[in-house]
Amino acid sequence: MAKDTITDLLERVARGDVSVKDARTALEDASLTEEQMDAAIDHGVFNLAEPGTIISSSLAPSGASYLTMIFFTWGIFWTLYWFGSFLYGLLNGTAWDQQQLSYHSAMGLMVIIAMGIIYLKFVLPNKVIVKYRRNKYVTEHPKDWKEYNW
Repeated sequence: MAKDTITDLLERVARGDVSVKDARTALEDASLTEEQMDAAIDHGVFNLAEPGTIISSSLAPSGASYLTMIFFTWGIFWTLYWFGSFLYGLLNGTAWDQQQLSYHSAMGLMVIIAMGIIYLKFVLPNKVIVKYRRNKYVTEHPKDWKEYNW
């Protein structure tokens, strides 16, 4: 998907290649009528995309950030802790009741759910592939049985 001039300029400002002041002076003489602005806004919202088109709604967050890696390390540690203590209480034959066992398994599942949410939010790419359902066409099959008349 080709980038327009404004998106390219915004990405260059975000990278630090162009200062904000230079970007403002570059866009000073840009003018749009109200109809052109409405058409530009409605173009991305109301126009149907071609089947198989990849649409990026925003820049995908970095999955390699240190905070994400620290969170997954923390999550793996606590998941192993909660499920390990659950198995210890289950298999050791101690006097752990069902309430304590269910608490340990629920805490382990909550950590896994939190890791899944962080994975979906910060690691998975933020892209949507547009696919349309094809029309169903059912062919008529010839009869493959014999009709017996009595």
